[in-house]
Amino acid sequence: MQHGFLIDMDGVIYRGSELIPGADRFIGSLMEQQIPFMFLTNNSQRTRRDVATKLARMGIDVGEEHIFTCAMATARFLGHQKPNGTAYVIGEGGLLHALHRNGYSIVDHDPDYVVVGEGRSINFEMIETAVRMVENGAKLIATNLDPNCPTQHGLRPGCGAIVAMIEAATGKKAFSVGKPSPIMMRAARKELNLTAAETTIIGDTMETDILGGVEMGYRTILVLSGGTDITDLTQYGYQPDVIVDSIADLCTPAYLMSEVGV
Repeated sequence: MQHGFLIDMDGVIYRGSELIPGADRFIGSLMEQQIPFMFLTNNSQRTRRDVATKLARMGIDVGEEHIFTCAMATARFLGHQKPNGTAYVIGEGGLLHALHRNGYSIVDHDPDYVVVGEGRSINFEMIETAVRMVENGAKLIATNLDPNCPTQHGLRPGCGAIVAMIEAATGKKAFSVGKPSPIMMRAARKELNLTAAETTIIGDTMETDILGGVEMGYRTILVLSGGTDITDLTQYGYQPDVIVDSIADLCTPAYLMSEVGV
């Protein structure tokens, strides 16, 4: 049976700007074996080309067709919901690029949607503008609901924290398209032409990667090199199929195949 992988990035492949040992060998093994795979990220700031360039500089040289971002998932979803729509965007280049590619115009008044991503250029004036637009009828969309983003200097507020201010001010809940939403999880799998039974997701976060995989019926592998400690697992009513210390434990193709049961 064919099999393939959806792979989280931060905490699985790298931490900040440092490659996690063994990540390059694991991806190299997948490419040698011609096993389909896709990197998934809830970071909407970068385009897929930007992400591919970052990986290449770390020693993982893959084409941008192996990258799937929450910005892409959000833009495709909106393109289907309301073709040629308009959006006021709180976010950066990756989100703007994805929306443009899916036929959306970026406007500063009377948008169909307020679309919230993350980034360092966000200011309170943007939040105030978004609140007024949502109050006037614009639909509130979040690229993801992650409360924070890890950086080399520590945590910074993520999309979930930003959109929470707008939700609290307006009383309107955002619709989120990023992990663990089935919209993104299904779209990424379809990019690989796989069924749910043929798909394994590898991640470091129970609330996004593992939860999304469990809900979609994917095989799940939790790595302990990122946001989850082994002692955290008692808090959850769902569990991963496989737990490893890091992706280095999956570097041998025979070992990997035996672990995921294919």
